[in-house]
Amino acid sequence: MNLLIDALAWIFSPARLEGSLTLPMAILQHLAFTFGSVAIAAVIAIPLGWLIGHTGRGREVAVILSGAARALPALGLVVLLVMVAGVNLKTEAAVTVFVILAIPSILAGAYAGIEAIDRTVIDAGRAMGMTQWQILFRIEMPLGLSLLIGGLRSATLQVVATVTIAAYVGLGGLGFFMMQGLNTRNFIEILGASIVVVALALVLDGIFALLARYAVPRTTGPRPRSRRAEPVAIPVPQTSH
Repeated sequence: MNLLIDALAWIFSPARLEGSLTLPMAILQHLAFTFGSVAIAAVIAIPLGWLIGHTGRGREVAVILSGAARALPALGLVVLLVMVAGVNLKTEAAVTVFVILAIPSILAGAYAGIEAIDRTVIDAGRAMGMTQWQILFRIEMPLGLSLLIGGLRSATLQVVATVTIAAYVGLGGLGFFMMQGLNTRNFIEILGASIVVVALALVLDGIFALLARYAVPRTTGPRPRSRRAEPVAIPVPQTSH
């Protein structure tokens, strides 16, 4: 418990605003690597996933490649690419690894979102005379958006946790404090940086959860309010005396 309190004190210490790399700057670097890598992966994986889901072709190949990409050791791949590309391209090498890690989840979310759509909805669109592009943009993409956001959510959480290894090749981020803590055996610093990474992951997860909730298209309008039934006066028969 004392270690946790000390780690929280380390996070909010004024000393985190001093030095060669401040904590706010490390957080910004961490988020820049995360969002940049996920954005590049999305540009690659989303159109490919929509194509697979729309045509139904290539799904097996995509599953095999996605599984292979997820099995790659991130740290070893970063070091390998840095050695191959050179120190001057270490940023590009690290981003390439993060993109490779993000593609499988986004790709699966893109084509699974389209595959999950009821075929009768698509058949109805064809019966109305829609072209293949109109079916894709007006039916499949909106209805598959929720699962696509789920894929983006999974990819972002995986990348935000993996970006810590960027510090291993001198690229900063929150992993800088973890590496520094390992070198100096400062477990409070390691735990403090880990807590910040977990906090970022929780915030991003909450944002994507809200996006997924509101991404579901509304197919029905608001229900009309039921009017209260007015009391009906029942005539009482008059008896003649």
